[in-house]
Amino acid sequence: MNVSVTIKDVAREAKVAPSTVSRVISDSPRISEQTKRKVRKVMEELGYHINYNGRVLVNQSTQTIGIVTKVSSVHSFDNPFFSELLRGISDACHEEDYSIYLTTGNTEEAIFKEVVKMVQGKRVDGVIVLYSRQDDKVVPYLRECNFPFVMIGKPVGQASETMYVDNDNVLASKEVTEYLMNLGHERIGFIGGDYHFEVARDRLEGYRQALANGNLKEDKDLQKNIQTGFADAEQVVEELLDVKDPPTGLVITDDYNALTVMRSLTEHGLQLPEDMSIVGFNNTMIARLSNPALTTVDTQSFQLGHESARNLIDLLNRPDMIKKSVIIPTVIVERDSCYSRNAETDKGHEERKEGEK
Repeated sequence: MNVSVTIKDVAREAKVAPSTVSRVISDSPRISEQTKRKVRKVMEELGYHINYNGRVLVNQSTQTIGIVTKVSSVHSFDNPFFSELLRGISDACHEEDYSIYLTTGNTEEAIFKEVVKMVQGKRVDGVIVLYSRQDDKVVPYLRECNFPFVMIGKPVGQASETMYVDNDNVLASKEVTEYLMNLGHERIGFIGGDYHFEVARDRLEGYRQALANGNLKEDKDLQKNIQTGFADAEQVVEELLDVKDPPTGLVITDDYNALTVMRSLTEHGLQLPEDMSIVGFNNTMIARLSNPALTTVDTQSFQLGHESARNLIDLLNRPDMIKKSVIIPTVIVERDSCYSRNAETDKGHEERKEGEK
């Protein structure tokens, strides 16, 4: 690549004025499509690349989007759901020639300070916040600064004034709980994440609604949460198995956590799915590779990321646009981790009928 190529070199080769090359770079409507194609072809042949530092000075644009992660960024990088979100964001940013600036802090305060540096240092044009949580400092700060941002997850407050992308997590959790109920399970446990986050509370609500609609008693002893991984999973499994009437099915609101629970259940001697049916969330590669393969709710994580970036770029291009929310549909992907107890019930009925004869 020839790094010394200038606008004048491109203009000379394309036989146009340097100002025309500048207008082609800024995609000016004053330049015909034929001329744009000719100039861009010469730029590619000569290896000319736009000087983004100069563009920042002229346009006050960094062509960069900030990504704000959850506090537990180490766990986030382990979790394929996070990777899929980033892949979707990256794909949309690539289409519009934007770069990504990622927070790396492992405490709330560290991440907040990084966001302040992003905004005050004009390091990014806008921000995507990958979560929605109570007592969060980042989103109120962005609102106070009137800084462009989009959330993945339903905002805790001011939803009508905030652009966000999400699933209907109440409905998704309700449907997957009903899926287990339709398989004949009456003792169904729920394992969520950190209840500071809106998604965890919504999925718990959907689970509760399904039990109520199915006239099943809600048992608080069957409701647990996992925050850090294998250590938490081991404790949760022990607590659930110690219940007087243990569950036969589990709704686990993250494939990553589902895998840790499945591993722990197997270590305790349970056969999956015969002794315990499991459903997860997100349809990551973990779900396909687990043993047994995991039935899960496909939240379309790539699309969540892609739409969040597209919406933010739209907002940057049209600052006065109406703040909109986008709900990405979910679907249950059936695999091998669930066992129908209806077959057992039917068999029992048949055996009793034979005995009565």
